[in-house]
Amino acid sequence: MFDKEKQKLFIGSDHAGFDEKAILHKWLEEKGFNVVDLGCFNADGCDYPDIAREVSEKVLEVEGAFGVLLCGTGIGMAMAANKLKGIRAVDATDESMAVKAREHNDANVLAMGARMLDVAKMKEILGKFVETEFSGEERHQRRVDKVEALRDVK
Repeated sequence: MFDKEKQKLFIGSDHAGFDEKAILHKWLEEKGFNVVDLGCFNADGCDYPDIAREVSEKVLEVEGAFGVLLCGTGIGMAMAANKLKGIRAVDATDESMAVKAREHNDANVLAMGARMLDVAKMKEILGKFVETEFSGEERHQRRVDKVEALRDVK
């Protein structure tokens, strides 16, 4: 099991998820997580791919780190984050998706939609995501390796 105080979480949002990001950031810190906010820093319009890249790059730099991305639906953030080799982002809409994404797919970035979910549901999903470990089972690792290998296909 991981140590919350050592677990690094990088969080980011576009303008659509700005308010929810602030709430989740505070909630995670109250739970003892080490959280770094990478933007956006106001409710003005911004481009979600820029934030997805910032968060994903930090996740790749810090071993064992997780990313949390918020936009209107979570779809754009997940799509953008998944462009980076080594990132396995999921747009989870319930707790079971978050658990399976961690257990089976070793997901390291959670995307959520601020226009799709209320903050209470986001907390439930995020809580499950950060508390669930990758199973490490051979069949799941083999599949994760195959997914990563797809990044080299042109």
